[in-house]
Amino acid sequence: MVTAARLPDPVGSAAFSVTKVDSDTLLQFDQLDAALEQVPGLSLFRRSTSLNSNATTEGVSLREIAPSGASRALVMLDGVPMNDPFGGWVIWSALPYEDIGAAQVVRGAGAGPYGAGALTGTILLSERDTTDGVAIADASAGTLGTYHAGASGGTELGKVDIFASAWGERSDGWIPAEPPGRGAADNHLWFGAGEASLRAQSDLGGGVTASARLEYYDEARGAGEVGATSDAKGLLGSATVEHAASGSTMGWRLQAWAIDSAFSNVSVSIAPDHGSTTPANDQYAIPALGYGFNAAALGASGDFRWEAGSDLRIDQGQSKELYSFNGSVFTMDRRSGGMQTVGSVYGETAYDTGEWLLTLGARGDYWSVVQGHLVQAVRATGAVTLDTDYPDRSGLLPTARAGARRNFDTSFLGGDYLRVAAYEGFRVPTLNEYFRPYRVGNNTTAANPGLKPEKLYGAEIGWGGAAGALSWNATGFWNLLHDAVANVTLPAGSPTTYKRENAGDVDALGFEGDVAWRLDDTFTLRSAVSLTDARVRSVAHYPLIDGNRPAQAPLATITGGATWAPISPLRLDADLHWESNRFEDDQNTLPLGSAFVLDLRASWFFHPDLSLFAAVYNATNSDVATGETSTITIGPSTHEVVSLGQPRTFEVGLSYAP
Repeated sequence: MVTAARLPDPVGSAAFSVTKVDSDTLLQFDQLDAALEQVPGLSLFRRSTSLNSNATTEGVSLREIAPSGASRALVMLDGVPMNDPFGGWVIWSALPYEDIGAAQVVRGAGAGPYGAGALTGTILLSERDTTDGVAIADASAGTLGTYHAGASGGTELGKVDIFASAWGERSDGWIPAEPPGRGAADNHLWFGAGEASLRAQSDLGGGVTASARLEYYDEARGAGEVGATSDAKGLLGSATVEHAASGSTMGWRLQAWAIDSAFSNVSVSIAPDHGSTTPANDQYAIPALGYGFNAAALGASGDFRWEAGSDLRIDQGQSKELYSFNGSVFTMDRRSGGMQTVGSVYGETAYDTGEWLLTLGARGDYWSVVQGHLVQAVRATGAVTLDTDYPDRSGLLPTARAGARRNFDTSFLGGDYLRVAAYEGFRVPTLNEYFRPYRVGNNTTAANPGLKPEKLYGAEIGWGGAAGALSWNATGFWNLLHDAVANVTLPAGSPTTYKRENAGDVDALGFEGDVAWRLDDTFTLRSAVSLTDARVRSVAHYPLIDGNRPAQAPLATITGGATWAPISPLRLDADLHWESNRFEDDQNTLPLGSAFVLDLRASWFFHPDLSLFAAVYNATNSDVATGETSTITIGPSTHEVVSLGQPRTFEVGLSYAP
């Protein structure tokens, strides 16, 4: 078997907080993001999953420091960054679980091998490697008009190994607005998406492996309001050449990649009684192109290991938008965008005796934002009313990380470890944050071409290990997010107008831990907890948010699961997710209550590789508040309009997984 060209884990990984998610866990959920949210502290911007959320809210973050629609975590598939080149969000439809073999979540800033954008952590995804037939195939149908089908597998064609995946899903969705705020303006969160990918790889001899991968995805959504829709599509390509390290022989990798993405979004304004909608703006095209390369080399000499490399990412794109609706047509046209470059060199070394691991890594990054522009014109005549070229901006940012780990062969629990780590990282705001204004319902958010890069400083201490059937990990951490980019309410006290700003610092003190108990092959239990007290420190600039929790940041999250096989053909799975309250807004005036979701699944294996399954998601039919965006007037009373997440949903299907 020739595996996908990839280097081993960075030389100092064991000194940092790492959680591995295997393919068996991924199979318990319909969406990859929902499976990953079982990892302590990992979340999308809102409580919604990728099944029912606009792409612009699908940014992924770790540790609940300050969730954002632009990811504060870097997502990579076999070395290729998967964050959108314009908005930083992750199109999870491009990452179906049929294509993904495993995931590894690294918490903490990614100075060293992971690069800019890995502000709160990195999610490392690996594609499946099957070359001897079907890796997985499944099909299912459920309530809400939901249908899902996908498959992946591979074969050998001479000296070339081929791996392919394909997936599709559709859902009629549900109306998210909660009564009594619901009106004729509210519509279903419908969804339809598809993905296909192909990878070819070959052993070139002498330990050198080459691979090339091509992928296409396309998704369309309804936003839950009449006339509000969005669409995202993209084409991804990468080429990799890798030489595996062996003993004292140096390993290396060269990789080039490109992402051509397109996003469009139609938003509406809503009447006070939610009886109708009016077009607000039509961002009919947001084309973006991201491309780059990375190179790495690693080696070992005795107890010393090292890695050095370089990476480059260039993103360019613009938003093309119609706005100013006069009752029949849009009267104005607007174009805004620019180009962003981040390039770096890095090095990391580790001293590893088996008992002790000491590691140190450093990066130097150059960043620039150029060609920023805003052009507004009258549609009827083409007359330009505003033509602004924003000043070019650039800078150099050094970052570093260090860690130490002590493994104990004999301890009172029989095989645990202690570790400490410190790190810093940065994130350049996305082209979306710099240049694209947007609207959700009656809430508008302005872009800000003057944003500064965010920086994160952190330290942590961890303890973990295993004793018989029990394994555990626990980490206490402190993080400071400097110059945090947030949607700040403007003017002071108004709930409907926001602007992206460097709102100040976010000071976060937290704890995360997980424990698993595997009694035998028939019964396992797992649980995880994340506690993060994050507070905004912004006395001088924005006193109304000073001391508040960041928007969409809960204090506590608890996940858990159980697997039980009471008889040989039957497997039962249960997964739960609970979190404390969070706030919709930066001023903490719009609370979203606590949320509990329980998912159940039963599989009957009438063949070792073939099973019939039935699942119920949100089995208790809990009301999960995902947003609070407007008010409705009914007679003399005014009610807040709360959006709700997925109601109880049933699904049955067939799965083949050799």
